[in-house]
Amino acid sequence: MIDEGIYNEDIVVIRKQPDAENGETVVALINGDEVTLKKIYKEKNRFRLQPANLNLKPIFTRELIVQGKVISVIRNFEELKQGTTFKNVAKTLENKITEKKNKKLNITFEKICNCPPKRINCLDAKQWMKNQVAIWEFSYEKRDTRDKNIHPAVFPIALPAKCIELFTHKGELVLDPFVGIGTTLIAASDLERNAVGFDLNKKYINFTKKRLSQSRLFSKTQQIAIFDDATNIPEYLDENTVSLSVTSPPYANMLNRSRKNKSLRGDLRNNQHYKKIQQYSNNPRDLGTMEPKKFAEALGEIYKRILPLHKPKAHCVINITDLWWENKRIPIHLYVIGALQKVGYELRNTIIWDRRNLVNKAGIFGWPSNYITLGTTFEYILDFWRPK
Repeated sequence: MIDEGIYNEDIVVIRKQPDAENGETVVALINGDEVTLKKIYKEKNRFRLQPANLNLKPIFTRELIVQGKVISVIRNFEELKQGTTFKNVAKTLENKITEKKNKKLNITFEKICNCPPKRINCLDAKQWMKNQVAIWEFSYEKRDTRDKNIHPAVFPIALPAKCIELFTHKGELVLDPFVGIGTTLIAASDLERNAVGFDLNKKYINFTKKRLSQSRLFSKTQQIAIFDDATNIPEYLDENTVSLSVTSPPYANMLNRSRKNKSLRGDLRNNQHYKKIQQYSNNPRDLGTMEPKKFAEALGEIYKRILPLHKPKAHCVINITDLWWENKRIPIHLYVIGALQKVGYELRNTIIWDRRNLVNKAGIFGWPSNYITLGTTFEYILDFWRPK
């Protein structure tokens, strides 16, 4: 499991326990007498045991026994063979556990404005009324990155900015579990909010850090981009600290196919992206590699782990769209609503992102016998919160 940082002759410390959360590395007994060390994912009617090596296929099984969970790895086995005592092994393990605890970020989460205690934001009455309309429209600005060679799907800075203004005060903490190239963190910096974002793609995190270095010259708050799996977010943040989580996750395996540019007209389809696959990555832990229902289940498991990090009544906003596949409408937004309600979130508002101002020279669909709406003209913004 080199890709997980576990090498030959390392000592893997296992805590004996009969169960585990999605994405945790376990020792599993399968087929009655076969033991394997893999990441575990609970899927419908079966388990997926995922190797860290991307060249190996996952193991699917309906029955297994979890014998324990990996809690630490001890390196330098050669030194152990040369006379390291049990006390030193214990000390090494203690240090590893301390390192894990030290992942906790030193980032503020309390408001720094003078708003009265019961207000959920810093808006006045007129600004509040403008935001009551459930159809939102945004434009991209010069600072927005729209180059699909950098990132295949970026929402405008204005989208997370609006959510941050609606659901937080200055100084509070914003979380983006799938931060991509850092749009949410840029918006948080603009609005004097602290923010943390996570992504599996190191290239995106590096690009985010570059963007932040250009925008935070006089910032009073922190914006931190972290290269890690969203399942590990609880290792970095304490419970009851997040005032808002906002993200645009991968839309299941929507990008895992040749791009046909059907939303464009005629010859405009044959651009530099035509027939290219613009997938985020081939990492099996990437939600963008999963079919829609598995995507929603995996998303639900991630949000189950971060629910306690939210303050009571803190909002959780997810931008999502449905998928048109094999002449069928795939209602991903309904799958996501079900998945988050299942793990304890409460749906508060369904907002439509009206994208008609962003769609130019659209192609024709289904004429004259099959009426199909142009999916690029709108997306869903789903607003949940953590109940008291």
